Order: sequence, then structure tokens, then C-alpha cells
Amino acid sequence: MGNQSQWVLIKRFAEVTGYSENAVRHKIKGGIWIEGRIWRKAPDGRIFVNLGEFERWVESDALAHAF
Repeated sequence: MGNQSQWVLIKRFAEVTGYSENAVRHKIKGGIWIEGRIWRKAPDGRIFVNLGEFERWVESDALAHAF
């Protein structure tokens, strides 16, 4: 990741990962991604996703680990 921020807006996250913005919102709304770890809402209401935590989620056994 280098010096880039781990927290990015959904649009940038979609560009980097290939997930659609709708898919990201679905994972958030469905509770697949836990608030505060993989995503969080900024004081202005915009949603940010943590790229590092997303990578950990991808590399985990999603059924065995409650991310």
C-alpha cells in the first residue's frame, strides 16, 4: 500500500478491487463487513473502506472468521 491511505471512499475502492459500488454497499448493509474494521462512516456521512482490512478478509476463511 505504500504511503497511500488505508481508508478510501467506495468509488476508489471499487476502482482498485473490481467490486462494484453496489456490491460494496450490499456487503455493508448485509453485515458481511463489520463497521469500524472494514468500513466506517466519516463525520460527514461518507463511507470509507479500509484496504488493508479488506485484504485480510479476502485471505481469511470467511466462514470461520467473523470479520
